[in-house]
Amino acid sequence: MIALWAKLNVAAGKEEEFEKVMLALAAQVRANEPGNQLYTVVKGDDGYAVMELYDDEAALAAHGASEHFKAAGPGLRGVMGGPPDIKRYEVVG
Repeated sequence: MIALWAKLNVAAGKEEEFEKVMLALAAQVRANEPGNQLYTVVKGDDGYAVMELYDDEAALAAHGASEHFKAAGPGLRGVMGGPPDIKRYEVVG
């Protein structure tokens, strides 16, 4: 399994708009990607992140190629304050 931690840089004042787009994307991922085991948006003192868990490389590639992932892009362009910081992990247990 492949785990991703994506720290997202949301522009100040754009949090509500960001949450709307990301929560809709998360719902689409859960409903349409059988190889995805976890896709959830979290918020902490240091901002937002997405926790992701995929069965394998094919599932991760399918996520990036999905229409719902591509469709979320325009909605996120105006709310992001910079690129995401994505960390990749291999699940060991």
